[in-house]
Amino acid sequence: MDRPLDDAHALLRAARAWIAEFGEEGVTSYEPPPARAIPAAREVERPPPEPPAAGTAAPTAFADEARPTLASVRETLGECTRCALHEGRRRIVFGDGNPDADLMFVGEGPGENEDRQGLPFVGRAGELLTRMIEAGLELPRSEVYICNIVKCRPPGNRNPLPPEVASCRPFLDGQIAAVRPRAIVALGKPASSLLLGRDVAITRERGTWHTYRGIPVMPTFHPAYLLRQYTTRNRRLVWEDLKAALAKARER
Repeated sequence: MDRPLDDAHALLRAARAWIAEFGEEGVTSYEPPPARAIPAAREVERPPPEPPAAGTAAPTAFADEARPTLASVRETLGECTRCALHEGRRRIVFGDGNPDADLMFVGEGPGENEDRQGLPFVGRAGELLTRMIEAGLELPRSEVYICNIVKCRPPGNRNPLPPEVASCRPFLDGQIAAVRPRAIVALGKPASSLLLGRDVAITRERGTWHTYRGIPVMPTFHPAYLLRQYTTRNRRLVWEDLKAALAKARER
C-alpha cells in the first residue's frame, strides 16, 4: 500500500541531490538534449575519438617512455590550449596524490570546485570519495593518486566530448606511466569507457576486472552517482569494488 509513496520519496530525494550538486558546481540552468530514437541494439559503440584539431602540437607519447615523471608530463601539458575546454577554465586540474601510488583513481573531469582550486575531487563527490578512501579503505588520501580523463572543466559539467578526451588522453597515459599503479579504479561511465576502449554500461561492467596497458582496472560507480542514488545496495557494491581494488594493488 505504501510502495507508491516510498517511490515518490526516493525520487524526491534523488532530485534534491541533483539540485544540490548542480548548485555547488555553478550550474544555473539546464536544457535537455533533443529527443532521439532509441536504438534497437542493447549497447551502441561510440565512434573512435576524433584527433586534435589541425595545427595543435601532438603531445609526447609518454606511455612509450621507460618511465616519465609527473613533473615532465605536467610540463609538457603546459597551459594547454589543445581543445576548446581551455576557453572556459580557471585552472588546469592535473592530479593529486602519491606519485608512487599502488592504487589510482581516474574520474571524468573537473567540476566547479575543482576548477577553482586546481585539485581533483574536492567538491561534494570528492568529499565522499575521500571518506571512502580514508574511512573505508583506511588509507590517507595522500597515499593514492587521483586524476581525471580531461584536465579542464567541461561547460555545465557535461560529459567531455571525443575530441576533448583525445586531446587529453596522452597526458592521462603519461600519468599512468609515471605512477605505475598496481590497480586503477575507473570512476563512472566516461572513465570506464575510455580505459576499456568501448562504450560501457557501468551498471553491467562495475565489479569486473579489465586491463589497461597491462594494469588491472576496476570500473565502479562515480561518487556523484552515489550522491544521487545513495542506497544501501549501491554503497555495498562500491565498497566491494574498492576492497577488491585495494587487494589487487597489494598483491606482490
